[in-house]
Amino acid sequence: MKQIILFFIFVTLAFSLETKKPTKIFKTTSNVQSMVLENKKLYVGCDNGVVEIFDVVSQKSLKKIKLPIIRDFIGDKIDAKVYSVDVFEDKILIVSQGEKGFRNIFLYENNILRKLINIEQKMYIEKANFLLKDKIVFALLSNEIAAFDIKMNKFIYLNQISGSAFSDFVLSEDKKTMALTDESGVVRIIDTMTSKIIKELKAINLDKIYQLDYKNGDILTAGQDRKSVFYTKDIAYSLNFDFLLYSCALSKDSKRGAIAYNEKNEVLIFDTTTRKYLYNLTGQEATITQILFAKTNELFVSSDSKKINYFKLGETK
Repeated sequence: MKQIILFFIFVTLAFSLETKKPTKIFKTTSNVQSMVLENKKLYVGCDNGVVEIFDVVSQKSLKKIKLPIIRDFIGDKIDAKVYSVDVFEDKILIVSQGEKGFRNIFLYENNILRKLINIEQKMYIEKANFLLKDKIVFALLSNEIAAFDIKMNKFIYLNQISGSAFSDFVLSEDKKTMALTDESGVVRIIDTMTSKIIKELKAINLDKIYQLDYKNGDILTAGQDRKSVFYTKDIAYSLNFDFLLYSCALSKDSKRGAIAYNEKNEVLIFDTTTRKYLYNLTGQEATITQILFAKTNELFVSSDSKKINYFKLGETK
């Protein structure tokens, strides 16, 4: 009986949502894996080895950065899939597919592409971000966290966080801490300068967390257990769904959350304080890879397809 009641509550909430279709659609060269917004430019990493830069106002493609072709295990030439993109001033940091099953990290600056980490290090790198202009932090599938000094060309640290496979990390706005999670469902707050664990949050997700976001000191998760958890300073609560949750995001002020929540690849927008469901975003053609808030009422949604949807929502009250 309890499950039936919960089902009807969920259906009522779903039908009360305001449906939104994309306001703009950005067409990319290939399926989108990662994106970052900086100075009204959208930097997009695709699975054909291209980082494409868009002007978000005009929707025009400003530049395409093509990574070197690699060879697969049988020697055939293939595109180097881009897994992660980050930007600091005029620098672009790129994690891409390497040969022999490993990953590369490239730095693009002044129209020059150079390799910071190559397959000789034998690292399976999942994601990398800038800490400072000449320092980066990245995570390995083994759940090791590394900081690297670009100028000195040396590691600052390389430390194991846990025995569980890495899932995702997001840096705080000041880049002093990161929220990191893994296949165990545990979320940790880590000092980015030392890799020391500052806090381990009570695990509410009971399985792998696919993605998380970390804004304004708050955290939102998207889990394999079909649960999204919102951690704020005073409380934590979960929202339960009937589908695996692959992607989530928070607005900069953390007043709104976004969750890819059903088999139709739709996105739920909700108020993190009242927990009220606000909008249902439609128009995604494939599994969602990333959700990115530009403002509290504006966001981009990418999927494993050749387009990025931009939505303009109502203002917060």
